[in-house]
Amino acid sequence: MIHKEGKTIVIPTAVIKRLPKYHRHLGKLLKKGVEKISSREFGEIVGVSAPQLRQDLNHFGNFGQQGYGYNVEKLYNALAKVMGIEKKSNMVLVGVGNLGQALISATDFKRRGFNLLTAFDINPRLVGMTINGIKVRDIINLDQYVKDNDINIGIIAVPEESAQDVANQLVSAGVKGIWNFAPVDLKVPKEISVENEHLTEGLLRLSFKIKGEM
Repeated sequence: MIHKEGKTIVIPTAVIKRLPKYHRHLGKLLKKGVEKISSREFGEIVGVSAPQLRQDLNHFGNFGQQGYGYNVEKLYNALAKVMGIEKKSNMVLVGVGNLGQALISATDFKRRGFNLLTAFDINPRLVGMTINGIKVRDIINLDQYVKDNDINIGIIAVPEESAQDVANQLVSAGVKGIWNFAPVDLKVPKEISVENEHLTEGLLRLSFKIKGEM
């Protein structure tokens, strides 16, 4: 949902899902020194038709010029603003098991505009450790830390049975969004945004696609 020309516009979920891909490829084009690109050329790179690309981008403004195409740098910066990553967002991670440690170690959050400040866990053997520069703290300190450090996003990487309690804590502490890796549908107030990464569901979708091709 965005506000445009005094009107509230609901953006289709499919469009929102394509934005990070557009932004990622624009970043690659910038690194190559590309200054402008047509909708046809960019559509071929990101795997959508030129009309679909133009329709997607028109939800957020008029970025292209007929006969010229898109200014790569301007479009890159504009999409960053649309997605809210032109300013840094502070995050915490809850759950430092195998998945949590993998997220800390393998994900380049900072380059994408996100600061992962710390992690929390209930396991005393993990509390006090430092993983890839991220300190693991006791979950008992979660509420105060979120309030003291302007945390916008909470990442949940705990078992299913603990996820709702953790979500409740994060919401109570004041986060605006939750990135959820637990295989459960969280119940949160409507003003809290949740993005679910149910990994096995992705595998099931892949299985369905493979079956359809057999």
